[in-house]
Amino acid sequence: MLTAGPRFVADVGGTNIRLALIENGRISKIEKYLCTEFETIVDAINHFQKQTITGSFTAGCIAIACPVNNDIVKMTNHSWVFSKKALKSELALEQLFVINDFTAVAHSLPTLNHNQVIQIGAGSAKENGNIAVFGPGTGLGVEHLTWTGLGWQTLDGEGGHVDFAPNDKNDIIIWQYLHKTFGRASAEEVLSGRGIVNIYRALCLHHKQTLSFEEPSHITKAGLANSDAMARLAITQFCRVMGSFAGNLALNLCTSGGVFIGGGVTSKLGEFFLQSDFRQYFEAKGDFAHYVKDIPTYLIKEPDHGLLGALAYLTQHTQRSNIDE
Repeated sequence: MLTAGPRFVADVGGTNIRLALIENGRISKIEKYLCTEFETIVDAINHFQKQTITGSFTAGCIAIACPVNNDIVKMTNHSWVFSKKALKSELALEQLFVINDFTAVAHSLPTLNHNQVIQIGAGSAKENGNIAVFGPGTGLGVEHLTWTGLGWQTLDGEGGHVDFAPNDKNDIIIWQYLHKTFGRASAEEVLSGRGIVNIYRALCLHHKQTLSFEEPSHITKAGLANSDAMARLAITQFCRVMGSFAGNLALNLCTSGGVFIGGGVTSKLGEFFLQSDFRQYFEAKGDFAHYVKDIPTYLIKEPDHGLLGALAYLTQHTQRSNIDE
């Protein structure tokens, strides 16, 4: 059985590592460091440990933005490389879980309340209903979550790389551009930072307009300011494609618990996204519009959802371990 003692959770991205102590079942004493401040992840965790507790941690859960299937974890956008077994030993932990950052996002969802999300449109979540989450960012992360007798279980996959399915004339323009440029049109090439650029380029080329911007942030800024017609159309279409994609996720697994949206790109659209055609396109499923109309959609606004998900994962799996023992 796991010894009672201090535990930690971490949310590791390419730039920052965020750590928190678990006290009374909640995260506390959150600290944020630049990954470049430390030579190894061990150094970062040991520094946090010295700042927050006396003694050693007994268990921890690290959510990290890279593949975690093997013992050796190599960050995609940073230099840290470590062995999960060696890390557990170096930190003298009884239990250590290393999970993908989107697995953590998924596990946070059942713990979020109405103050931590913004509902878009109608619908009402069913208790323990299947859940989907996706997040346009550098890429397109996708995860499903289902309730089992042992608690919540993530259903891993590569949903961001499914085919992009056009639904209107602008989508067809975008699809043709992607197919000509890449040989295939995937969802990630539309729903991501570079996706906004692809949408913008496709529309500009079709309408014979000057390509004024190369960065997604510049396109988004011009679109929100309504200072460039093609940029405005690009972010409008981005929201529509998100709606169609979210509706597909709802159909895939009957996500009666809701479809959640994370990722940095959507948050930058702010009120524009909330007033967009997202929900209209989510429900535009023809004969199956009735199937999705009662499924709620939410934008995650809780900044600590990665840490909360790591906590939920750690709690569920340490409890299961204690029962098994």
